[in-house]
Amino acid sequence: MPDSYFQSAHHHELTEEETRVERARTRRAQSLVNAVRPSLAGMGVGSAGSPPGTTGGSKGVPGTSEGGETHPDMSAIRRAKSMNARMSSPSPIPIEETRTKSGSGTGDTTPLDVDRGGSASPLTPGPEEHDHTDTREGTSSSTSPVRDDEGHVLVVDWEGADDPENPKNWPFRRKWGATLVVSSFTFVSPLASSMIAPAVPRLGAELGIDSKTVQALCVSVFILGYALGPLFIGPLSELFGRAVVLQCANLFFLAWNTGCGFAQSESQLLAFRFLAGIGGSAPLSIGGGVLGDIWKPEQRGQAISIYSLAPLLGPVLGPIMGAWIAQRTTWRWVFWSTSLFDVMIQMIGFFYLQETYAPVLLDRKAQQIRRKYVNGSGEKGAPRVVRTVYDSGEERTWVSIFRKALTRPFMIFAREPIIQVLGVFMAFIYGVLYLFLTTIPTIFEGLYGQEPGIAGLHYLALGVGLTGGSQINARALDRLYKHLKEKNGGVQKPEYRLPPMIPASIMLPIGLFIAGWTAQYQTHWIAPDIGLALIGAGVILTFQSIQTYVIDTFTLHAASALAAVSCLRSLAGFGFPLIAPTMFDRLGYGVGGSILAGVAIVLGCPTPWLLWKYGERIRESSRYAKRS
Repeated sequence: MPDSYFQSAHHHELTEEETRVERARTRRAQSLVNAVRPSLAGMGVGSAGSPPGTTGGSKGVPGTSEGGETHPDMSAIRRAKSMNARMSSPSPIPIEETRTKSGSGTGDTTPLDVDRGGSASPLTPGPEEHDHTDTREGTSSSTSPVRDDEGHVLVVDWEGADDPENPKNWPFRRKWGATLVVSSFTFVSPLASSMIAPAVPRLGAELGIDSKTVQALCVSVFILGYALGPLFIGPLSELFGRAVVLQCANLFFLAWNTGCGFAQSESQLLAFRFLAGIGGSAPLSIGGGVLGDIWKPEQRGQAISIYSLAPLLGPVLGPIMGAWIAQRTTWRWVFWSTSLFDVMIQMIGFFYLQETYAPVLLDRKAQQIRRKYVNGSGEKGAPRVVRTVYDSGEERTWVSIFRKALTRPFMIFAREPIIQVLGVFMAFIYGVLYLFLTTIPTIFEGLYGQEPGIAGLHYLALGVGLTGGSQINARALDRLYKHLKEKNGGVQKPEYRLPPMIPASIMLPIGLFIAGWTAQYQTHWIAPDIGLALIGAGVILTFQSIQTYVIDTFTLHAASALAAVSCLRSLAGFGFPLIAPTMFDRLGYGVGGSILAGVAIVLGCPTPWLLWKYGERIRESSRYAKRS
């Protein structure tokens, strides 16, 4: 560590940022000197009146002049270096002062390297030297890490911007492996949600379910599990890690989905479906957080496009597959075949899906350091307290941790206008999607007189719109983001994810008008399919834009933010299919589709423009987005 590190300030005019960094340098240098003062005193170095390294200023403080500038005794500096080298072996821990960048709106946490003179020191100053933000709780208060009498606090962070252990620095093959596993989980769960729909008549006949509402409930109760599961699963992933919670939840889904195939009564089937939905909600709430952990903002557009397509394409393909399975075997194999497919994905996930959540990874690293240096270590100068850059430093009980983590989705929804607006809009489009998933058989079997197998093929129209829109968006999303970033002088903003919502806000109402009125007048079957394709394209463009915007805005708390959005979305997916038969029976497909189109215009058209204009201002006043 060169001696220039301990200079108090440059003698030229400094910017505010440079001044802040220089002050941090000075305080840290003073802390290092103070740390070795007892050893120096024991060696008889200096005197009470004028210790070496002082110029007659502050008594008893080595290296302090009358003017307040720091000129530390070089012997103390050498002893500090020696102690640092001894503690750093065999692998030094980079200690960095961190701050949260809120002005750029990127939501990325950027480390400011205070130790610019040489190798990083494992001995860091006490609470007055650092101003860490408690990013876990979304507060703006400075943290006060616990420390021992000598002030030995070790702050664990990534070892530089290129640390290979940082998931954002993983090789692309490893990133895409995790992305495809998560996307596969996100595909199989929604596939199971709608796959039973064509087999409901046979299921009802065997289990004695005569009510049309209860039969519809057998399908939609799975989505009710989607609404409740993320409220617990999302925050738990931020406590214990994404990978372990995701895979445990998938095993939970696997067990209850298999149990549905053995159900012998209406109550058993409804209970098993609900529990399977809770486990199946994990990929929807955690998956976005995984992608936010491993992909940088300018790279994650294509990954999000694939991930976002999966939960929308699954419900479309599910009824097609379920119809043929139920026709050739039994409705029970609809559940068992899904479970077999999920087992294969789970086996792949055990090998290719590893932990991605930075606070959990750094906490594991801190635990290793505690065992090595702290627990039972009698080495003089060893750190007494080890924490990560994400920790506030205060002692917390498991009760407080669970309370804060499990209530965070509710707090985010209650306090964040962004989540409130986007949550309501996503709930509407998701409800519309599931409304037509349950209405397509009624339209083409009832109005067009087609056989169930042929009628089920019209789900492909939705699939074409979803897939086509996703592929176009996958290519355009990252390119558009990079273009807008370069146009803004290299400053990135989450609002650069919003432009695809503009054409989507036009496609969705047009598709609803076409599908409703052409079905009402029973025109050629291709006309309603065109409307369904436009609906699918509008849904996927909106869905992907909202997903990426939420992840970019609430990076650290992305899982909790997505959990809040998913709760509303899933409640709509549960309720819309139940009201669809009554609405279309009383109003007809034309008027009913027109009402839905009107709501889509009211919610969809102003939303991207309002967020584009006011989104940054809202984020600046946010407790969670600003600190992410």
